This record gives sequence, C-alpha cells and structure tokens, in this order.
Amino acid sequence: MSTLALHFRVAEQGKVLALAGRHDEALRHYREALRLAALQGGSDVCQRHYAWCVLESLERSGAHEAVISFCQRVEAHYQQQPPTSDLALQDLAAHHERHGLALAKLGRLAEARTRLESAVALAGAGRLPLSERVLGWTRSGLHVDARRISLEQDRHAYWVVRPDTVRPDVAVALPPVASPLG
Repeated sequence: MSTLALHFRVAEQGKVLALAGRHDEALRHYREALRLAALQGGSDVCQRHYAWCVLESLERSGAHEAVISFCQRVEAHYQQQPPTSDLALQDLAAHHERHGLALAKLGRLAEARTRLESAVALAGAGRLPLSERVLGWTRSGLHVDARRISLEQDRHAYWVVRPDTVRPDVAVALPPVASPLG
C-alpha cells in the first residue's frame, strides 16, 4: 500500500475521471478528497488544489454559474481576510481570472473585462497571460465566445488537471454510489 495520504489518492482518481470527461464522478472524488484532507490534517495548499480541481470540473462541464458563485465566495472571504502572502494574493487573482472567464463564456463581457482587469492588477503584468489575451480581445472589440476562450485555455496550459500532472498509478476509486432502487 502506498504511503501517500488517502485524500491525495482519491483526488488523483478524480483527475483520472476528469480527463475521461466524467466530471460528475470526478467532483464526487474531489469533494471526498477535500473532506478527507480536512479530517487528516491536509495542508491548506492541498485543500486549495482540490478546490481548484472542483472548479475545473465545473467549468469543463459548462457549469459557469456555479464557477461564478464559487469564485464570489472566495472573493468574499478575501474581503473579510485580505491576502497576507504572495500565495494568497495569487490565489485571489486566479479566482478573479476564473470568474472573469466564466462571465465571458456566458457572454457577459463588460463584467468579464472588469474581473479580468482586477485579476491582472492583483497578479502583476505577465503573470496571467490568458487574462491579458482575453482583455486584449475585448479592448479591440474582437468577438469573444466560449469556444475561443476554451481553445486559449488549452493553449496557455491553464488547466491544472492535464495528462502530464496526473498519477493514475496511485489513484484510489471510491465505491460506486448505491442505486436508489437497491
């Protein structure tokens, strides 16, 4: 048996599922990994990573309103407890970016632009190239849609869950959910 924490192994299975396009099942694994990490004393960095995986599966499955809601909760948290480290500041900037991209995918470009400008200002020039690219499009009056943004997300290695970042060799699947019919 591996010495890796169970929460890590469950999260890795979520990533395997996400790469297969099975986001509902991936989300179940990520949520369990978050629960286990909290119980087992997993680091804040671990928990942030798992939360980020949740956001990615929501976004990849087209649940943009859920992404926006999640990001709003994170932003509200940072309003109450302003970032005190570079990691926290970058986390806030990354949530602004994801929030802005979700808005853009929904066609809410004015709101998206405001959120992406905030992300770039928080992160600093050159640290969020995807946000800078999409802002350039909106400033130039170019057409911005979900497909175009998705292509740029792939091009900029925006996603955390990618084949080169997943360890299927240590992944542990959760038991299947019992059918309500027995």
